[in-house]
Amino acid sequence: MSQIKTQRMGRILAAGSKGRIDEVLDILAKLNAIHFIEYDGTDDGFKLGIPKEESEVVGKRLNKLRSAASIVNFKGPESPISADKVRSELDNSLNEAVEQLLQKSSRLESLTNSLSSAQEQKEILELLSSLEIDIDLLSGYSSLSSFVGKISGSISEIESKIDDGDFSGIYSHGTSNGIKVVAIFVRNEHSNRVQTSLNQSGFQAINIPANMIGKTSVLLSELQLKINHLISEEESISDEINAWSDEFGPSLACGLEVIERDHNILTAPVKIGVSEHAFFIDGWVELSRSDEVQSALKDTCLYTEVTPFKLKAGGGGHGHSEHHHQEMPPISYHERKLSKPMELLTDAVGRPAYGRIDPTLFMFVTYPIFFGMMLGDMAYGLVTLALGAYVFSKAKSNEMIELGGKFLIYIGLGTLIFGYIYAEFAGWEIFLYEKLTYADGSYMKDPSGHYMYGENLSPVAFLANLYPFDLDHGYGPVAKLGYGITLSFPFHRVGTHLNDLIILTIYVGFFHIITGKLIGFRDVLFYGTDHGHIGLVAAFFEHGVWILLLIGGFFFSYGYLGHSKYGLDVEHLMLPGAIVALSSVAMLIWTLYKYHGIPIAVSLILAPIEAMGMMPSVISYVRLFAVGIVGVKIAETGNMLWEPMMEAELYLVPVFFIGWLSVQIFAWALGIFSPNIHAARLHFVEWMRQYYDSSGEAFEPFGFRSNFVEVE
Repeated sequence: MSQIKTQRMGRILAAGSKGRIDEVLDILAKLNAIHFIEYDGTDDGFKLGIPKEESEVVGKRLNKLRSAASIVNFKGPESPISADKVRSELDNSLNEAVEQLLQKSSRLESLTNSLSSAQEQKEILELLSSLEIDIDLLSGYSSLSSFVGKISGSISEIESKIDDGDFSGIYSHGTSNGIKVVAIFVRNEHSNRVQTSLNQSGFQAINIPANMIGKTSVLLSELQLKINHLISEEESISDEINAWSDEFGPSLACGLEVIERDHNILTAPVKIGVSEHAFFIDGWVELSRSDEVQSALKDTCLYTEVTPFKLKAGGGGHGHSEHHHQEMPPISYHERKLSKPMELLTDAVGRPAYGRIDPTLFMFVTYPIFFGMMLGDMAYGLVTLALGAYVFSKAKSNEMIELGGKFLIYIGLGTLIFGYIYAEFAGWEIFLYEKLTYADGSYMKDPSGHYMYGENLSPVAFLANLYPFDLDHGYGPVAKLGYGITLSFPFHRVGTHLNDLIILTIYVGFFHIITGKLIGFRDVLFYGTDHGHIGLVAAFFEHGVWILLLIGGFFFSYGYLGHSKYGLDVEHLMLPGAIVALSSVAMLIWTLYKYHGIPIAVSLILAPIEAMGMMPSVISYVRLFAVGIVGVKIAETGNMLWEPMMEAELYLVPVFFIGWLSVQIFAWALGIFSPNIHAARLHFVEWMRQYYDSSGEAFEPFGFRSNFVEVE
């Protein structure tokens, strides 16, 4: 249960002789346990520390390695490498190799620019070659104006004027790849008239390349040879860079890790306070590691103390109210294994405020369920599991990719389980029977009065063997739990149990939101609000009122709908439900006035509006049904190609199969993105807003975790 809260934190103060700063920082770097509070320079006799002299040299070296890393795709070694070996490579082979790589990269960039410029010149020369005029004759006249460019319209009007002698001039035209090109030369006094006519024809001037002489066709041939040479050299250098990555990639990964370690340690003094003879360190540490840290520092520090952090009652966590003046500790998660991938979701919103409930463990349960309810198909579940396993296998030491792979495995597992419950595979129902009928169209029944069915017509009927239960043509046990809740196995969501699924999604929303309010109740009870209110009464008015509103609204709605629509004997629930709901609205008015400082006149209007706003929050969970049904219908559309494929000519079978497979891939890809978006919305918007304070700062301890290099 400790995982539903974040780590307890303590404030650590350590002081010692200035001459031992290097030893202390080296110890702390290896511990990877203290989140520094950077010294602000306000204490008399103390000032900010300064980086070590070597930090500038190491920083330049680090920048060079980072530049190399930005050029190539590389992977770390399969197993950790000793630090001595890495440092030896940094001073010798890797240093030379990085220099060569940077030179190759610089040359490659120059080639790319030259090639781009040559390609632009080639396009121009191809256009000009259609005129069959030497390139040096197209410009450079003092008494003539030349117009060389592309047109989209006609130049017949200009041609006729030149031919008729309206003004002196000559013209030439041609076509290159369907583009009309013209060259017109007239006396300077006629240039404005020609320019006007050309503009009407959509004229676009061509920039004549400078310092070129001769026939454009010859120049074009020479330029093509240059382009071929540039392309060849570019490909050669690209291959050399790829080969460099294969040869030196692991060394680069290790070198980066070692140099980053060194740089962090050398620049760390700027975070601590120093005097002429002493230093002190201020920071945060996880209480579970406080003894370990103090023990490690006892020989190098003259004084160490860890004070457990205590949140002031009513301080409101990381709130911004005037009642709150505490400096809050950073947030560190408890160590997790199974639920750790869900930290990706929590961090996407922001870490919880100190002392508040961490939603990660809850989402570990609910997120795959919500996703599975929507996608719910065994075939898609298997594909998602396979994708997750593939991503996980490629993670190596990259924690983010590893967590992403596990996340895909979790939602794939949820999809597979619900696909089994729904009895669906690639959009097909596993149990697909037709009722037998008599000649008059009436259904056939056995002596006991049950319908009689034909053979299973589903293309995936063989999967019925996965259901080793006593099923009546795809129908198994049914549990009616009251209040409209019906559970069945298998649960045919696209057929018989569609209405049951809609009702279930509303109940899911109802209980999910109440869970959020209960978490909020607990937080206010123990830690208070941003407005400084704390305790049972504050918790009741801040969150308990909403819980009562939900319960009262449910009983009134169930009593009304159950009585009028289904004829159930539940009319007696309407009155108590209405009383509870209306009483909750009245208490909500008081909550807004008393606990949020909203004027009573405004509260009288705002409270009923906010109360009504809870209804769409619950109904929003109906998307758990709607998104899934849309996905099924898309897959069914593709499956309509299956029967024609079975009956088609042999040469058409691949065409039908590719069409079917394309729709299935689209349905699966859409099923990965859309349910994720909606599952995230239900958690981040509908659920978390009931209680969540995302103002926590991530715990970032000084030091490093070894990925590729053995700890020195």
